[in-house]
Amino acid sequence: MKKTLYLMRHGQTLFNLRRKMQGHCDSPLTPLGKKQAEIAGEYLKNIHIDHAYSSSLERCCDTLEIATNGRIPYVRLKGLKEMNFGLFEGESVDLKPTDKKDYESFFLQYGGESLSQVKERMLKTCTEIMEKEYHNTVLVVSHGLASLCFLSNFEDTSELMKTGIPNCTIFKYEYENEKFKLIEIIRHDFSQIEEALAY
Repeated sequence: MKKTLYLMRHGQTLFNLRRKMQGHCDSPLTPLGKKQAEIAGEYLKNIHIDHAYSSSLERCCDTLEIATNGRIPYVRLKGLKEMNFGLFEGESVDLKPTDKKDYESFFLQYGGESLSQVKERMLKTCTEIMEKEYHNTVLVVSHGLASLCFLSNFEDTSELMKTGIPNCTIFKYEYENEKFKLIEIIRHDFSQIEEALAY
């Protein structure tokens, strides 16, 4: 039986705005981030979601609650958290390695994770979710890099790793026989609210 997974990145946070690595630490959604979640909710409102899950970090939980208007109960899972940047948590994103080859294991020496570890963790967690009974259409709210690591199990993500993905981007996957297939990437138009809420 084919199932559907909607994997969404959280809305803009204060650390996103200030260009800081947040990883396993947290920062609140900005007013723009909350509006982004509302717009993502417009896309989701006509989809019958039977189960929902969130990273245990507040920025994802808040995004899910806003996007679903609080109408869907959800479960928080640590397996859906962002990559751990170790001692670099809260530091400027300018300190990240620019070469993906270096990025793979750079943070391990500082108490963080490798890209491969996040990739395996996300695949294991999402597979366990989709294998549950009566989980036919599932919403998962996670993080930008974690979502890209998950996608890298099935597709080349080198270009997306360079550009990143906008907040509240939704990846729609088909799931069958323990395999995921990317169907669509849903990007929302935030231009009007970005102008209205310009800092």
